[in-house]
Amino acid sequence: MHIAALHQPSQLQLNQQGNLKHFLTIEGLPKDTLTKILDTAQSFFDDNNNLITSPLLEGRTVMNLFFENSTRTRTTFEAAAKRLSANVLNIDIARSSTSKGETLRDTLWNLQSMAADIFVVRHSASGAAHFIAQTVCPDIAIINAGDGRHAHPTQAMLDMLTIRREVKKPFSDISVAIIGDIKHSRVARSDVAALQTLGCKDIRIIGPKTLLPVGFEQYAPDVRLFTNMDEGVKDCDVIIALRIQNERIESPALSSQSEFYKLYGLNEQRLSLAKPNAIVMHPGPMNRGVEIASSIADGPQSVILKQVTNGIAVRMAVLALSMQGQLQQKSLLAALAI
Repeated sequence: MHIAALHQPSQLQLNQQGNLKHFLTIEGLPKDTLTKILDTAQSFFDDNNNLITSPLLEGRTVMNLFFENSTRTRTTFEAAAKRLSANVLNIDIARSSTSKGETLRDTLWNLQSMAADIFVVRHSASGAAHFIAQTVCPDIAIINAGDGRHAHPTQAMLDMLTIRREVKKPFSDISVAIIGDIKHSRVARSDVAALQTLGCKDIRIIGPKTLLPVGFEQYAPDVRLFTNMDEGVKDCDVIIALRIQNERIESPALSSQSEFYKLYGLNEQRLSLAKPNAIVMHPGPMNRGVEIASSIADGPQSVILKQVTNGIAVRMAVLALSMQGQLQQKSLLAALAI
């Protein structure tokens, strides 16, 4: 799939006041919106960098609709919603009425009738969250928790929050290397879009030719492609390692995992080529000894576990902001109808 496919118009995600009402993709959103998400996420940490609880979603119901498995993303969304005092329902899609022949529309309409306020949707089909927000449940805040190869916007924003909290330099002054299976990665697409929107001018995409996508020309000159790992990581501030998306690869793209590690695995020698204080990130789940060495994943420059904590804060921010945006929109439409 071409990387430019499925860009969503910002007007679908923003209400008439310009505030977030759905969060479907990074593309099309202005810098101010991304900055507001980061600032709101930061506000959910106390002075000791511990996450706080808030009554912002008290009495509201968040439904996690995961048509595709993901323990980490689902549980962090659940933790985020509960920290905002929301009611949380995890819907077992595999055992839902869709498995008995009911259409997706009917399933969603039934769930909407159960006083749902927010749907967190993960689906294997690119564009699924957009379809739901536009044509099925426009009055429910829809949060995209990952759709096919297309987008994973909350992962991108937790990555941006981690970079902002750990590097402590403007995005315009940092170099970011993203390594691995870029072709099949929705995280890579969303990360690149977020970095560019926030002003990063030096983004390095690193991997074998078989795992690099077409379509990155639109991002030039901020994005450069490398097939040589050592050249790509030299003097960078941030390294994001990605796993091989075996479940999305339709034909063999690698000779072997050991060969990939030999050429593109992040080890101590390659990390030494980056800046001395460079941070190492990974969206998980990690394949140790394939894309990253255990000594790096568990080492002093790794912020992988901090990404998980930051993910709760970002998902709290997105849930709160989208709910507020939906309420603003409904209030405006009600006023216009008077």
